[in-house]
Amino acid sequence: MGFDRIAVLGLGKVGWLAATLLHEGGFDVLGVDLQAPSEDVPFKCWNGDISDPVVIGELLSGVEAVLSCLPYHLNIGLARAAHLAGIHYFDLTEDVPTTNFIIELSKTARGLMAPQCGLAPGFVGIVGSSLADGFDKCRSIRMRVGALPQNPTGLLGYAFNWSPEGVVNEYLNDCEVIEGGVRKLVSPMEWHETIYVEGVKLEAFTTSGGLGTMCDTLLGKVENLDYKTMRYPGHMDLMNFFFHELLMRDRRKLAGEILTNAKPPVDDDVVYVHVAAEGTANGNLRRKEFVRAYYPIEIAGARRTAIAWTTSASVVAVIEMVRDDLLPSTGFLHQEYIPLEMFLNTPTGSLFKTGAPAR
Repeated sequence: MGFDRIAVLGLGKVGWLAATLLHEGGFDVLGVDLQAPSEDVPFKCWNGDISDPVVIGELLSGVEAVLSCLPYHLNIGLARAAHLAGIHYFDLTEDVPTTNFIIELSKTARGLMAPQCGLAPGFVGIVGSSLADGFDKCRSIRMRVGALPQNPTGLLGYAFNWSPEGVVNEYLNDCEVIEGGVRKLVSPMEWHETIYVEGVKLEAFTTSGGLGTMCDTLLGKVENLDYKTMRYPGHMDLMNFFFHELLMRDRRKLAGEILTNAKPPVDDDVVYVHVAAEGTANGNLRRKEFVRAYYPIEIAGARRTAIAWTTSASVVAVIEMVRDDLLPSTGFLHQEYIPLEMFLNTPTGSLFKTGAPAR
């Protein structure tokens, strides 16, 4: 059955925008954060410490769903509270252990457990599966995403518009792939390749978490499956030097602080999406591609960065589909089971139609 009361925990750029989009979409939104928002919000807010399970339980008792826009390490506790309350749970995590924990919770859930609803994992998995569906036999799905400054400076050519904790995790945790029909773990920041999007030269390399649950669902159905992050050329070697030669892999929190201090967020960003699938259809070998560049756009009366709106719009589109009974209302939601056309036809998912196709 449909629902309308939802709590959004964490009102950073992504959380604030997700809560605003949900409010504009007709939801009764409660925004929750440790501090009061710095700008006026059109929805109800509660400010306080959300590390207390009793407080979380009281907050969730008055809603039918919760969206976590919190750091990944807080999601297990929140997912457990949502499970106990019997409400729908959504998050943006790319952390594999967190998702595995939620999969176990979903087996006895009274609501829907839907982690990994962001850009990657999330939207790119929907795109990749959609491309593969057009083949009689699929030999590969390759998914690449890069959230980058439009005007890079310095050797790293980067700006931390995304969570430093999440980026460090992606660069250091092992990566799931399917290679030659075999499920494997491979090291991050390897399998280097060159890609061009809109004439811009980029490099791509393995990072963790971007596949979500696709290795589970597509094993035996696709011969090769992998996810890579895109950056400007030279980035991967420098990050390998930073984490491995300087041993910053053993000091993750400090690594995130150093990198964010050196490369703070920018307003003029771009999100590149390059998804390709190859296979046979009617006996003919074909390749299908979805290649887009997403730029900042105006939403709710203000200019929003590309990474903020693509991430928040991804999860809000999924929530809209659950509300409208287009997706299951219990159990675990695999992003790759969501039809791309259905996603793009939601009020918020339609924002992805405005992306500029690569020339």
